[in-house]
Amino acid sequence: MTTDPARRVEVYPGKEAVVDFDPALTFECVEECTWCCQHGVLLYEKDLLELASRASLSEATTQFRGQDFVRQEEKDRDDHVDEAGEACYFLRDDGLCALHAEHDWKPTRCSVFPLQVTVEDEEIHVGIRDEAHEHCEGLDVSERRVVEHLDAFLPELLWDLDDPETKRAL
Repeated sequence: MTTDPARRVEVYPGKEAVVDFDPALTFECVEECTWCCQHGVLLYEKDLLELASRASLSEATTQFRGQDFVRQEEKDRDDHVDEAGEACYFLRDDGLCALHAEHDWKPTRCSVFPLQVTVEDEEIHVGIRDEAHEHCEGLDVSERRVVEHLDAFLPELLWDLDDPETKRAL
């Protein structure tokens, strides 16, 4: 099966992604949304090294099944926390991410939200998480077309990973 060339986008020189969403889709983070902050954040090795220069790893991370994650902690809020009332360690009381607001950086998995990366026929495919249509308030609220800014959403690191799929059962 051949992929429609119009759906193939060069994100970085020589690194293409197949776009499985409407090219007219726009996205911009919306203040106080924090939906993505209730999910566990897997840290790739490069992310762990970057995080170490910005925060205490012993305070901010945990391991689960041999992989490093940003730990979650109980938050004093009713929205966008998991069933246990927890959310990302870096979610501030004002609804902003401390890493993004204070360091202009975020882990790879955070950059990808609300997109979902899958691998089919050895090609990276990019779609929208099913849940995002229901929960993510930043879809189609701005002029920022996702397809024109894929480099901001998809760190180049994804092409170097053995398994770049972003939705995994933990």
